[in-house]
Amino acid sequence: MAANEPGQPAPVTPGGSPSHSSTDLATPTSALAIGAHPDDVEFGCGGLLAKWAAAGCTVHHLVCTDGSKGTWDPDADVVALAARRQDEQREAARRLAGDRAGEVRFLGRVDGELDSDLVTRSEVARVIRELRPQVVLGHDPWKRYRLHPDHRHAGLLACDGIVAARDPHFFRDHGLVHHRPDALLLWEADQPDHAEDVTAFVGVKLHALAAHESQFESTMKASDDQQMAAFEQRVRNRLGDLGRPFDMDFAEVFKLIADL
Repeated sequence: MAANEPGQPAPVTPGGSPSHSSTDLATPTSALAIGAHPDDVEFGCGGLLAKWAAAGCTVHHLVCTDGSKGTWDPDADVVALAARRQDEQREAARRLAGDRAGEVRFLGRVDGELDSDLVTRSEVARVIRELRPQVVLGHDPWKRYRLHPDHRHAGLLACDGIVAARDPHFFRDHGLVHHRPDALLLWEADQPDHAEDVTAFVGVKLHALAAHESQFESTMKASDDQQMAAFEQRVRNRLGDLGRPFDMDFAEVFKLIADL
């Protein structure tokens, strides 16, 4: 169960913060969160992005797939669903960051068919070079027993895209100056080593998640007000559990890679 929960699942090795853990990065000037589907960013780092935006950070989104399989309805109009999910993502980004909301980019790959190939890597590297984020956030591609292939590939694209964007001889056809972010934060990590206090921003995270109305039934298991309240409580409980080892009321946790 935990391996396939979205965004902030329980670590594989719970119980106390590791001796090498870090907390609360300085607010960057800009951040780029790379998600496999619309809503993945809000699940994975919505509280942190809201906190940074409140402190002046410009928050960008890059969504890799069209989200067209995000429904249990076998007769759904998937073209209409994909368009709806783009609208929901833009609204979620606005709710997270307000006037610090930056660009929301979509690669448009078919949901379930994302690949970390050279063509897609080039597209991600181009976005990093164009937006020049100080911090990149994404899925941890090495999470054990993660079933959804899009999450694995989106995580690889974030990592591989940084390598390509930082070095001047990758994808010279971009005609763009190379860019090296300062840090990469990976959510869904089995063994997170960095925690961010999001106590003041859990409500903003939940408000942003609620923008993804098409996902109430399938992802959030929330088909009515009572179920939505239960979903919100589950999120609060999990963030509380994650914060406890760090003496935080609520936390989002990550694998931090600062040597890029």
